[in-house]
Amino acid sequence: MWDQALAVLNRDLTVTLPRLDPLQLLALPSYEADELENVYVAMANGEWHGNHLDPNSQDTLASALASVADAAQETVVELLWQAWPLCPEHGLGMHPREDAQERLSWWCAGERLSRGPAHIHATVGALGA
Repeated sequence: MWDQALAVLNRDLTVTLPRLDPLQLLALPSYEADELENVYVAMANGEWHGNHLDPNSQDTLASALASVADAAQETVVELLWQAWPLCPEHGLGMHPREDAQERLSWWCAGERLSRGPAHIHATVGALGA
């Protein structure tokens, strides 16, 4: 499921940061005695940042996508030192969140600082649509 989720997420990366190669999954040995390895979302060169994927998030594509989106965003933001992805309307970093139809979407705080509305920009994987 994580491979499928990463393929969906990489569509957004390609549209928003075309100079980057696709993200990849990186398995590393765990420091915990009860775990063999941890899987991270890494840049194409193998660099990663943040927590490993939740092993329980492989049950459905929706849970895998939520876990992969969080990890990918943390890796990209920390290694590039920039917000990602950006809302084209507000220039703010967006965050993954379930929408009213229970799809994972990119959510923007919008004009909340000036008491305006927050909004869903696009479902994860559909930023180029």
